Amino acid sequence: MARRGFALLFTVLGAAVFLSMAGFALLYLLFGREPTVSSNSTLVLRVGGNLTEVAPNDVVSYVRGVKAPTVRSVVDNLRKAKVDSRVRAVMLRPTGFDSPFWGKVQEVRDAVIEFKKSGKPVYAYLEYGGDREYYLATAADKVFLMPSSPLDLTGIATYELFLRGTLDKIGAYPDLHHVGQYKTAVNTFTEKGYTRAHKEMDEALTRDLYDQLVRGIADSRKKNEGEVRTLLDEGPFMPEDALHSGLIDDVAYEDQVEEKLRAGEHRSHIEGDDYARVSPSSVGLDRGPRIAVIHAAGVITGGKSGFDPLNGAAAGSDTLIEYIRRARKDGSVRAIVLRIDSPGGSASASDAIWRELMITKQERADRPLIASMSDLAASGGYYIAMPAQVIVAQPSTLTGSIGIFGGKIVTGGVYEKLGARIDSTSMGKHAEIDSPARPYNPDELKKLQEQLQSFYDQFVEKVADARHSTPEKIDALAQGRVWTGRQAKQNGLVDQLGGLEQAIAVAKQRAKIPADSGVELVVYPPRKSFYEILTDEFSGSTESRMAALVSANLSTGELEVLRTIRGPLGWFRRGEPLALMPFSYLR
Repeated sequence: MARRGFALLFTVLGAAVFLSMAGFALLYLLFGREPTVSSNSTLVLRVGGNLTEVAPNDVVSYVRGVKAPTVRSVVDNLRKAKVDSRVRAVMLRPTGFDSPFWGKVQEVRDAVIEFKKSGKPVYAYLEYGGDREYYLATAADKVFLMPSSPLDLTGIATYELFLRGTLDKIGAYPDLHHVGQYKTAVNTFTEKGYTRAHKEMDEALTRDLYDQLVRGIADSRKKNEGEVRTLLDEGPFMPEDALHSGLIDDVAYEDQVEEKLRAGEHRSHIEGDDYARVSPSSVGLDRGPRIAVIHAAGVITGGKSGFDPLNGAAAGSDTLIEYIRRARKDGSVRAIVLRIDSPGGSASASDAIWRELMITKQERADRPLIASMSDLAASGGYYIAMPAQVIVAQPSTLTGSIGIFGGKIVTGGVYEKLGARIDSTSMGKHAEIDSPARPYNPDELKKLQEQLQSFYDQFVEKVADARHSTPEKIDALAQGRVWTGRQAKQNGLVDQLGGLEQAIAVAKQRAKIPADSGVELVVYPPRKSFYEILTDEFSGSTESRMAALVSANLSTGELEVLRTIRGPLGWFRRGEPLALMPFSYLR
């Protein structure tokens, strides 16, 4: 009887697996082909959410031929539409950005401006117009605002969360130490408010981002910067006031905008998700010499790359080293672009990646190595950019943060408040250096500080060597200070301003590939096979499922608070030196 029951169970399970695989195969047949694009089409690009560099692999995106929207998929859609005679116009729909950063928004905005060189019009429609949504929309020829929506344009504010008071209440002690007066990542846990250096740095960052916003609006809306600053002080605006001020071109609902733009002629719409399934090669793009693009996205850790449902992507040193070696050994690759979107992380993991890039640079001197910075390339993220012959950053990229911190959060007091006690048994003078029950004693603290100072000195020396400067000059720029990409270029930490397309253009020039020649991008991480994705789905280990499980009932704001309270320390060993930028809300 029991055998018969097990046989029935396995038969049912087998049938379920078979039907699931058959269903996925059917989806592949239905959606695997490229879509039909009608002549005289308008491409509708809905841009928002948390634009990422690398999207998680999942079955649905595979069979549809696209992944979750990434900054590159949006840029590629605009690149294709620029040369695709079937696409006659673009309707840009900024839908609200989750990330507090500006680099990817600038990347998309640059791509819109480049598309306009085709002579085809771009229209932007806003159901909500915050700072970044409006900044992106201003790249369009005309900006329309929904009649019931204010233009929420007021400037830029920076918010920092300080947890020292909370830790004191629960009996935890942040025994954290740093090198560099601006290495303020520890301030989240050690302070109850701004230090002087921390405030100075945040003011400089916020001011520069504000200036970039003002300049972008002024250039696009044909105003001078003084007028824009005055308008920002008068915001937010009711729709009619925004129209009267010349910040938008009309107030209308989406269907009314479509009617205005159609002007009596028939025009089809194609959504960006569908157009993403059109291969670049079908419109004559991405053919030619090969350039490798290696994505280093997320907090830098040792081991394999992965995904933390709360803190997001992890750029594992083992995975990145494997990609670098594969690109180095590929004889068809003419240049390598390292695309960085990372706040840094483990000092040792960053150093391991740096070493592999230096080996690549030395062994293949004929192969250019270019760094392209996205939203973030700070601390360990800047560290891995150093081997590049040319570093390209967006004006709003957050970079620098050349510094180091380490330590531990002592939780012994928390246990005592709960009536518990931590006792230990150890052999060796420093065996308990990472004890969670007590702070460092003077001898242990000396050991930690020596380790931190040693890494900082090496960091500064390597930057000086890479940037053809002196340790003394770099130390003055370092001290853990975060810079915008524009500031970093002025300081000599970055060579050029622009996005991934600019980095590819530099790579082509240095590899002696004609500027008007197309190139084929060899992207790492490579896309998984259908079989690999199916295996992940049935094993229940997909990144998207993990993220959905944790964040299903949490708002973006709640997730931000949880990320900050937890901090990145859970990813690392207690006491491990970290080359990591501060935790900031730039909203």
